[in-house]
Amino acid sequence: MTKQELINAIAAKTGTNKADTLRFVGALEETIRETLIKGEEVPLASTGKFKIKETKARTGRNPKTGESVLIPAKRKVVFLPTKALKDVLI
Repeated sequence: MTKQELINAIAAKTGTNKADTLRFVGALEETIRETLIKGEEVPLASTGKFKIKETKARTGRNPKTGESVLIPAKRKVVFLPTKALKDVLI
């Protein structure tokens, strides 16, 4: 699904116009981004939650040369679906 398809679907379900829906989706994206930057979780009631996962630095291998390479620690966004969503998808 593209962003435009998402906007069309939300506009159709809520009966709002596409311009208002676009502003809503933009505000939602910005709020999720800002909340994750603060290190907080973003729950979506019946769907799941977005959260930050911190990975530790580790040693990896360059597949071309076989040389050891240090992979730095980083933060990444993960989505954890609710049990109800997982059950529906099975």
